[in-house]
Amino acid sequence: MIGYVTIGVSDMARAKAFYTDLLGDFGAKVLLDLDRIAFIGKSMDTPMLAVCTPYNGEPNHPGNGNMFAIPMGSKDAVDQHYKKAIELGATCDGEPGQRIPGQFYGAYVKDLDGNKVAFFYFG
Repeated sequence: MIGYVTIGVSDMARAKAFYTDLLGDFGAKVLLDLDRIAFIGKSMDTPMLAVCTPYNGEPNHPGNGNMFAIPMGSKDAVDQHYKKAIELGATCDGEPGQRIPGQFYGAYVKDLDGNKVAFFYFG
């Protein structure tokens, strides 16, 4: 149902490197790079992440309450990607842990521009 999610960034090269490194083991890569916006994913017909500098030329601002979440497939994968994001320069916004007993395991980071990202596993 979601084609892509767009987040504003301050440095395109830095954002592309962060997200391709972070999501590369899922097969994600820059699929389309149009200077101020780049689409990162596995293919153009699967959900993608777009990073862009704001169209109006104003500084980017992460939204309060905005977040995008990436399904991991296991608790171990949640832990691994949380750790990888931190190693790539993200900041902790909620260490890995069980959020809903027996149902939802998640971890939260803020990327290099303050955008909130969740890694999660249902099961």
